[in-house]
Parts: sequence; C-alpha cells; structure tokens
Amino acid sequence: MWMKLLLIVALAGIYTQAKEDGRGQISGEVEEARWRVAESPDAFKVRLSLKSALGDEAYTWNENELYLFRAAMAYTMRQYYMAEKGQQVNFTSENIVTSEVTPRISFFFYVTNPDAAATITKAEVEAAIRLSRGRINSAFLLSDDTLEFVGLLATLSPPAEPTVEVWLIVFGVVIGFVVLVGVFLIVSGFRNRRKRKLKMDDDDDEGKAGEEIESGGVTNSGFEEEDDRRTQL
Repeated sequence: MWMKLLLIVALAGIYTQAKEDGRGQISGEVEEARWRVAESPDAFKVRLSLKSALGDEAYTWNENELYLFRAAMAYTMRQYYMAEKGQQVNFTSENIVTSEVTPRISFFFYVTNPDAAATITKAEVEAAIRLSRGRINSAFLLSDDTLEFVGLLATLSPPAEPTVEVWLIVFGVVIGFVVLVGVFLIVSGFRNRRKRKLKMDDDDDEGKAGEEIESGGVTNSGFEEEDDRRTQL
C-alpha cells in the first residue's frame, strides 16, 4: 500500500517537473522568437505619434495598448483571409509577435500562421493592413500619418464623387454664356438703333436750317400785308 502511494507521488512529481520544463522551453522559444522579430524579412516596424495626433489628450502607451494592437492585427488577418481567400483562419493575438518596444512608441512585429509553424509573408500582411487600415487607425484614434507602418505607403483616400454630373455643369456653363451673349447683343442693338435715330433727327434739323438760310431767312406775312397797303396808297 505504502509502495503504491510512494510510486504515485513520484510519478506526480515527475509529471509536474516535465510540465514545468515544457512550459519553460516553450516560453524560452517564444522569447527567442521575439528577439528575432526585427531580423525577420516579414517583419514590419510600427511608429506611433500620440502627441502629434491627440495633443494634451494623448493616452499612455502600455502593455494593454500593445495587446490591443495585436488583437486588431489578428482581426485584420482573419478579415483578409475571409474576404480575399474565402478561408476561416483563426488568428489570435498570440500570432502577432512583437518586440523592441521603445518609449517613443515604435516596435517590430510579424504574423505567424496558427495552422503551421511558419510566418505569414510580408506581402500578405501588407494586403491585410490595406484592407482594414481604417479599422486599425480608428482603434487608436490615429491616422495613416500618426500610425505608420514603415515602408507601407499611406492609404490614398478615394476621389470624391461630385454631387452633380460633370456634363450637367458644362451644359449649365454653356447655356449661361449663350444667354449672356444674347442679352449683350439685344442691348447693343437697341442702343445702336437709338443712336442712329438721334443722328438722323439731328441731320434733319440741320437740313431745314440750311434751307432757311439759303432762301433769305424766314418770311413774315404781317410785314408783307403792310407793304401791300402802302403801295396802294
């Protein structure tokens, strides 16, 4: 009986020690992997500018914020595989390996495949980031300029679509120009006719005055009658 109890205790101790050794080995491998992040060809460097973006309302960057980043990237990878490849790949925050976090808020990260002992290529991570860039930015109240994936160009905003069709704008401009030209021609024609009429009236007055001067002046009938009576006397 005592021998069985001693054997059970011994086996339990061996199991516990093996479990602890296994955890230590896994932890050591993870830690070693984290130190190798920056050297990976699939790693991205991230820089954040909280002060520039938020000013006095900038929050403190800590382990919780870093965990949020890893969770956001896990969502990003899931969304990319579902939308672009039609695959449900269950990325978690553990698949987003980060290292070399600096006080000025920069760090490296790469993404591991949850279904295989391999990293996700940088090209695929980049495509995933582009697909969900707005969601990543909004999680940290930042923009492409203040949450920078070094080497990844900022996402260009889509061109704004005009609320009015371009052809309608051009049509309106042309019609407006035609109307203005028509009004100008009408007003100019009216003014020209008025000037011509005034000129013709002036010419008529000058002609009548000239005829009166050539005929010796204006005849007064009252003087003519008086001259006739004097002649008869």
